[in-house]
Amino acid sequence: MVSAQSVSSPPDPVRSTNDVADTAVARADCGPGSTPETGLQGDVPAADRDSGRSAAGYRCNLERLGGYAGRGGGITSTSYDHCAYMGSFFPGNLLGPAQGVQVLDVSDPANPVLTATLTEPAMLAGTWESLKVNAARKLLMGMGVPALTGAGLLSVYDISDCAHPRLLNTGPGSDLRLPLPITSHEGGFSPDGNTYWASGTAPGIVSAVDLTDPANPRVVWQGLPGLSMHGIGVSPDGNRVYLSNILGGITVLDASAVQRRDPDPQVPVVAELHWSDGWATQHSVPVSYGDRPYLFTVDEAGSGGVKLVDVADDAAPKVVNSIKLEVNLPQHQDSMLASASGGSLFAYDSHYCAADRPVDPTALACGWISSGIRVFDVRDPFDVREIAYYNPPAKKGQNTELWNSPHALASIIGVPVLEAGAVTQAIQQGVFDPAEALSPRSGMVAFGDLSTDWCFSPPEWRGNELWVTCADNGFMTLRLDPSTYTPPADQRSTVGS
Repeated sequence: MVSAQSVSSPPDPVRSTNDVADTAVARADCGPGSTPETGLQGDVPAADRDSGRSAAGYRCNLERLGGYAGRGGGITSTSYDHCAYMGSFFPGNLLGPAQGVQVLDVSDPANPVLTATLTEPAMLAGTWESLKVNAARKLLMGMGVPALTGAGLLSVYDISDCAHPRLLNTGPGSDLRLPLPITSHEGGFSPDGNTYWASGTAPGIVSAVDLTDPANPRVVWQGLPGLSMHGIGVSPDGNRVYLSNILGGITVLDASAVQRRDPDPQVPVVAELHWSDGWATQHSVPVSYGDRPYLFTVDEAGSGGVKLVDVADDAAPKVVNSIKLEVNLPQHQDSMLASASGGSLFAYDSHYCAADRPVDPTALACGWISSGIRVFDVRDPFDVREIAYYNPPAKKGQNTELWNSPHALASIIGVPVLEAGAVTQAIQQGVFDPAEALSPRSGMVAFGDLSTDWCFSPPEWRGNELWVTCADNGFMTLRLDPSTYTPPADQRSTVGS
């Protein structure tokens, strides 16, 4: 057991930016067979929600091949080889019929088949945003998170036979009598698969879990880099951890001592970068263009979208571009409020993204809450354009059937409270029109409906296919129009951890 350490830092490592991006990426040019959005880019207008139009969904150059709905898709899910793993959300997942994490064989993308359920304590307690795969070592791992923060539970599986995962750590982390000294909410692997970085939210304790022997996970470092930490990204060499700050921003940690397995590793803070354009920063996808390293860093709330962060000088990271949809812009926060009211806590925010390769990526696919799956051409990261989207059919009126959907549970609240900061900024800038913010849905302050879906998971690249899970529709296989996207020969789906 390792006791928590303070995190040392160099003098003045903190930087801030108050710039708010007010330009959206170019719209996709939708080809034949598309059923495009009817309003702003990314928006599901109030009229479409109330008329039932949103139950048909919207698609542009991206079609559904098949899926497995189950009772909802939890928060984030993951995949490996020809299999997918649907995250669990506590306590609804306990109602079954398939409790815990559901394992799908997707050998036939049009007809995914349930092959197993994982019912260790961590899987039953809800995996939140912790369920991750390391392909190099063929490991699946998740932590138990019954509420915003969990503690002690962690399970590691061998997925050499991906349709039938085999539990490796029958003792610490899986045996209720042998909890690990960790807090949990989100986490991810180092690229070599030897370390799993676990983070809690309140307090923001971060733990480095050694998986050299995956049957015996052990904590080798623990610290408190901030009061409220979120998801991560890890550099290709494992020496830098880009830790998300729920208040908006990232903290860069020097993890080289953990990577080397020094006897008493120290993990200093290299830099902090804070921003006010979005908050609840979710995770980072480390990529490089040429020899220059960048992050695609995602904000979960506040209409922050996805930021391109230059980390060539990791002691001075800086935001150099932003990816937003029209509905995320300050001048459209009034329209956002009109349509999102009555739909619960979230409005239209990015959540998890995947690049199609870590070096010179050509495309980025993101789960965008209530806006569906969005696909961007990022060959030039300073001139990004949207090329496709798929916003799945709304499951309005099916709340009681979707026991494993966080959307169904959270819909006891109707107001998109997580957008309060973005609305306030728009008011301060003088671009918010109260009349435009009103709609027939404005009075729905409680018991919001499922008039959109929440797409939290990263869409994983499989050639011209994307495998993804949304909260209400569950697991789906989607296919990109070949005229829209050509997979690079070295395609390798990359979520950053």
